[in-house]
Amino acid sequence: MKQRELFITQFDEQRLNELIDAMESSENRDRPDLATLKEELESATVVASAEIPPKVVTMNSRVHLRDADTSEEMTYTLVFPKNADIKSGAISILAPIGAAILGYSEGDVVEWKVPSGIRRILIEKVIYQPEAAGDLHL
Repeated sequence: MKQRELFITQFDEQRLNELIDAMESSENRDRPDLATLKEELESATVVASAEIPPKVVTMNSRVHLRDADTSEEMTYTLVFPKNADIKSGAISILAPIGAAILGYSEGDVVEWKVPSGIRRILIEKVIYQPEAAGDLHL
């Protein structure tokens, strides 16, 4: 898989670490998605919300994606698990695609392992990023 420099806001890092801590103290502690997210956060470059580039996927960003192999298009908002609703396009940070796109930028191809091999998704457009829009409370 492609190595990348992950950028995350201080606010997102704090909230995601709280999510991981809460889930690790419950019966969910052995979930592989938590381990993956924790590894990503540990390797992240943490920046202030005002310093995050506007085309980076952050929490509550709305993104238009294209499967690099099938050309299937999808639009998702990256949310915390309690707000996930696939019917409305709200995808959890704990879903494989959710964790995979966090910190990537518009134009990047994201790769991650799936049972059938490697999945590749192009981030075609960051439609909305809270920090760029001045919505620093989201």
